[in-house]
Amino acid sequence: MYTISEIANRLSSLCADLKFPEAYNELFSEHAESIDPVYGNIPLKGLGKLIEREEAFLASTEVHGLSVSAPVFAGNYFSIGMTLDFTPKGQDRKSIEELCVYKVENGKIVSQQFFIG
Repeated sequence: MYTISEIANRLSSLCADLKFPEAYNELFSEHAESIDPVYGNIPLKGLGKLIEREEAFLASTEVHGLSVSAPVFAGNYFSIGMTLDFTPKGQDRKSIEELCVYKVENGKIVSQQFFIG
């Protein structure tokens, strides 16, 4: 079982390498949920659905770069900042900054919420 620090560092490493589906498979609970303003802040629940959505994003997007900040911890939560430079198919190139907040229980991430600046 991973500690919260190990989870945060591993997640940061996988995200920096654009290995988002791998991060879900390795670090997230089967019952994890995600709240993302890109999708109307409507909670998406279940590991399979999270992976599906991430694979669809990657299939429809060219990622030019991603930077990840050092994690900040508070109890069983941690946050990281991400800056993503990407081009969605058929659209102009974009750059977004987001704060990503994660909750950990029993050695797995059980929720994530994104705040886009």
